[in-house]
Amino acid sequence: MLLKDFFYELPEELIAQHPEEQRENSRLLIIERETGKLTHKHFYNIIDYLNEGDTLILNNTKVIPARLFGHKKTIIAKQSNRHCEQSEAIQNKISNKVEFLLLKQISIDTWECLAKPGKKAKEGSVFVFGECMIGTIVKVLDNGNRIIKFEYDTKQDFYKILDKIGSLPLPHYIKEKQTDNSRYQTVYAKENGSAAAPTAGLHFTDELLENIKNKGVNIGYVTLHVGLGTFRPVKTENITDHTMHSESYYLPQETADLINYTKKSSKNIICVGTTSCRTLECVANATENDIIKESSDETNIFIYPGYKFKCMDGLITNFHLPESTLIMLVSAFAGHYNTMSAYKEAVRKKYRFYSFGDAMLII
Repeated sequence: MLLKDFFYELPEELIAQHPEEQRENSRLLIIERETGKLTHKHFYNIIDYLNEGDTLILNNTKVIPARLFGHKKTIIAKQSNRHCEQSEAIQNKISNKVEFLLLKQISIDTWECLAKPGKKAKEGSVFVFGECMIGTIVKVLDNGNRIIKFEYDTKQDFYKILDKIGSLPLPHYIKEKQTDNSRYQTVYAKENGSAAAPTAGLHFTDELLENIKNKGVNIGYVTLHVGLGTFRPVKTENITDHTMHSESYYLPQETADLINYTKKSSKNIICVGTTSCRTLECVANATENDIIKESSDETNIFIYPGYKFKCMDGLITNFHLPESTLIMLVSAFAGHYNTMSAYKEAVRKKYRFYSFGDAMLII
């Protein structure tokens, strides 16, 4: 299929700049795959479409304050001054502000990142972040990303330092200032590592999840740390020429057991978000005898129309950008015609789009 097959017109005023005041009050568009039938509900109605014995799969990744601003050091610090004790001479020579976005953790102190402007972040360049951290560019990758190694007082927790000096990397289309950063986290976020939220999960509240459990629906967790690879624009006319960047994931044995039991019981696996879907389908592609097992690795799985789903039976997702890999995944599951028709209807009905927008349930 061609890139233009996934384009739709979206008035700018439909791009949600803030989340709904109450998470579960977002609107919910339900697509029935077999018939293409559309039903308009609210997200709190999601429980009516989940049955006893079904399993809901949630991505418990947590967005970190991955957006950092560093100042390039014009001279190299003395070894004794590497941790929060730079000399006055060095401080006076700090210049050249560069924005960094942490994408993928290689080790606790080493990350793959974007740097802007990249020309100021050459291999060997040293940057100062706040008062207590220094970063050195150790490698420039072929794709333009940088590998940066941080130095800081190891008695301090790396993520607590990030909380002080970093900020949440909100998508570029969110122009308005946010007053509550917790609304860009799911209520079940646990594992640090994402540069973006798994936005389908933003609609759930603790109370709604408890009610779902009380109905007899199982809840399983996976972790896929969302990088920018998922959101990079597709620039090839033929979508099959596009290459996804890899993201790290973990599917624990407890969740694997839930999935296997659910399948054996002929019940449904419903993924919350494209990240949960990609995790399950990646693991399912590598299984033997259709038995899901604990797995931890990286995936660059690219799902587009023609893909045969091996694990997922239902999908909860938000409305995605035109010509994105995300709308391609939705089209693969719901059907291209059904998806594009649903998006046109959502525009006509003035649904709210993208990260802070409304949701879809595809069954």
